Amino acid sequence: MAKTVILTDEKDADLGDADVLAAHTGKGQLHRAFSVYVFRANRTEILIQQRSGSKMLWPLIWANTCCSHPQRGETAEEAGVRRLREELGFACPLRAGPSFIYRAEDPAGRGVEHEYVTILIGEADGDSEPKPDPREVAAWKWVTVEDLLKNFQEHPTLYAPWFVEGMDRLAEGIRD
Repeated sequence: MAKTVILTDEKDADLGDADVLAAHTGKGQLHRAFSVYVFRANRTEILIQQRSGSKMLWPLIWANTCCSHPQRGETAEEAGVRRLREELGFACPLRAGPSFIYRAEDPAGRGVEHEYVTILIGEADGDSEPKPDPREVAAWKWVTVEDLLKNFQEHPTLYAPWFVEGMDRLAEGIRD
């Protein structure tokens, strides 16, 4: 069975389904996605991952905790919990944060992301030890939000564009 994504317009209206590869090639097709940001230590640390080298887009680039696409009939929160388990081997409750639209072309020309992203925010407890699937995650680490935001400025090409944009949208709330 082919993997599909849910196409959307700029207001998140459902426009039907598209093949996942078709949505990520050519000019790209705007589709629903979510990005999970799991924090700990009173939101002073965030769990980030280095994407697997086998990923079609942005392989070996550092990104937020995990991200993907909701399946038809699945809320963003349900999809986020599912992907946390699949990619990192643990789960925690997630709540929806802001949404945004972005479009970015993979720097190696392998495709494009054009997504209506819902940010999902989670708080890890002390027992949340990642056990990543190596097909999805090359490496992971907890970093302080302060160091991460500084590193975005000093080394922007190390990070996925959706991660940087999402953190920009969350940064003010994290500092409050």
